[in-house]
Amino acid sequence: MTDPVLTLTHANLSLDGNAGRVDILHDVSLEVAAGETLGLVGPSGSGKSSLLMVMGGLEQATSGTIMALGQDLTAMNEDQLARFRRDNMGVVFQSFHLIPTMTALENVATPLELAGARDAFDRAEAELRAVGLGDRMDHYPSQMSGGEQQRVALARASAPRPRILLADEPTGNLDETNGEAIMDLLFGLRDRHGATLIIVTHANDLVVRCDRVVRLRDGRVETAQANSAETKAAE
Repeated sequence: MTDPVLTLTHANLSLDGNAGRVDILHDVSLEVAAGETLGLVGPSGSGKSSLLMVMGGLEQATSGTIMALGQDLTAMNEDQLARFRRDNMGVVFQSFHLIPTMTALENVATPLELAGARDAFDRAEAELRAVGLGDRMDHYPSQMSGGEQQRVALARASAPRPRILLADEPTGNLDETNGEAIMDLLFGLRDRHGATLIIVTHANDLVVRCDRVVRLRDGRVETAQANSAETKAAE
């Protein structure tokens, strides 16, 4: 493995709910190499999405350390984490999370503008064209299908050219045809920008395309193994 871009050491996550404190992640230690595509799998409630959120600093680990690109996420406050994500990470959610009052172009340009990019709209247009939405840039989310909205979300996540791309069930709300298209686009964006890709998924078609698969159960890493070249070639 090359030098890791992400290192989790004895990471734990507990959250307070209506029924009291709930332990979600238990003593997770894991490394993710630069340029690797890692799949996070396991049954519902196993902690996959929570682990992804901890990796991205969207949830703060209760204990342990999370190192990303040589920086300790567990030592950062919310503002520092937001700036770190802005500069280094792209996140794609199952439910798109587009801003409904903005066009596709404005949705993609917004993180670039926040980062101070002078060519924000030019880069946003290029990313939308790359995901096949050159003719939908002036449309609002409500005027687009689910597959089109997820393409906008992909363009928004990739436009800042992040070093780490996190995807939480990116095909979960899509039909088979749109899901396959989003998978191809996701891996294409990874290749185009050279990002490390971490995916939470139940879709076996996505799992077999990953370099390595980490299986969780009850908030613990059950197995972590590389996909064989034969497995990926069969896909």
